[in-house]
Amino acid sequence: MRVPKVIVEVMPKEVLLDPAGKATARALQRFGDGEITDVRIGKRFEITIDGEVTPKLLDHITEVAKDVLSNDVIEDVISIRVAD
Repeated sequence: MRVPKVIVEVMPKEVLLDPAGKATARALQRFGDGEITDVRIGKRFEITIDGEVTPKLLDHITEVAKDVLSNDVIEDVISIRVAD
């Protein structure tokens, strides 16, 4: 039996600096990846569901993502989807 998972992706707001992303981009460039000009680092949450993924459940996860999984001052919830 396949257990459903919901994937929530959170990224820093575009207007904010991402020091870890900048450091990663510089490190990649030092290793010869000159085509890479920018990296932004975010968070991915995999939420295992016991039962069916319903629209009501996705609405609830959306609220949880906004209230608990992200800091709306500095982050945006980019996507919420059911994993394949």
